Amino acid sequence: MREAGRVVGKLLAFLRRIGKPGINTKDLDEAAEQFILEQGARPAFKGIYGYKYTICASENEKVVHGLPNRRKLQDGDIIGLDLGAIVDGIYADAAITLEIGQISNAAKELVRVTEESLWKAIGAISPGVRIGTIGHAVQHHAESHGFSVVREFVGHGIGDGLHLPPQIPNFGDADTGVELMRGMAVAIEPMINAGGHQTRTLEDKWTVVTADKSLSAHFEHTILVTDVPEIVTWEGGRDYAEFIDRFKLRVAGGDLVAKGKLTETAHG
Repeated sequence: MREAGRVVGKLLAFLRRIGKPGINTKDLDEAAEQFILEQGARPAFKGIYGYKYTICASENEKVVHGLPNRRKLQDGDIIGLDLGAIVDGIYADAAITLEIGQISNAAKELVRVTEESLWKAIGAISPGVRIGTIGHAVQHHAESHGFSVVREFVGHGIGDGLHLPPQIPNFGDADTGVELMRGMAVAIEPMINAGGHQTRTLEDKWTVVTADKSLSAHFEHTILVTDVPEIVTWEGGRDYAEFIDRFKLRVAGGDLVAKGKLTETAHG
C-alpha cells in the first residue's frame, strides 16, 4: 500500500503543477494515466463500475465523480481531483481541490475548511476509535464555519479493493459505530458544500452536483491505522506543517517513512 500511496502522492503534486487556467480536464486525465503507468502502477478508477477515466474531475458545483471533458479550466474555478493507483493488487486513493488562478475569498475559505476537516478527522484516528468520532470531527469543523457536509457519499476501507468496509461517513456522533483496528487502512474524504448538503446526479449517471448549485470541495487521504496515523498518500513536496502544528496532530507520512524515520514526522 505504501508503494501505491507513493504513486498517488507524486501524482497529486504533478496535477497541482499542471492544473492551471487553459488546460482541460480530459488532458489532465490523459496525463494522469500516463504518469501512473510510468510509475509501474495501474489506475485504480479506470474500469471499476464501468468508469472510463483515470481521474474524477469535479469543477465548482460538482461534488464528486465529475467526468473529464474538453472544457478549459478558467481563472476562478475550483476543481476536485479524485484518483487512485494499484501496485501489486493493493489500492491507494486520494483527492485534492485545486484553486485555478485567482479564486474568490468565499471559494478559498471553502477549500481551506474542507482540507482542515480532513486533518481534523485524521487526528482522530487511532486503534479502537469508532467511526462516528471521525465523522463528528469533520462535521463539527465544517458546520462551525457555516458549511454543510455531503451525506450520500462517504469514506471507506481500502486495501485489496478500492471500496471496502467499513463505510466512514463525514458526519455522526462521537463514540458510535464500528471500531477501527490496528493495521486497517481507511480512506477519509470529506466533501463539503458552501450551501446545503443536498446533491443530485446528472443525466450522465456519474456526475454529482450540489442541489442548490453552490460550490463544493473535496479532500482525501489513505491512512494506515496505527498509534500514529500514517498517511500513505502524502503529497510529494507538500508541507503539511501548517495543519499538523495548528491542530497539534500526531501523524506520519511522506519520504521519511520510507527511510525508516517515521518518528521524525510525528508531532504533539
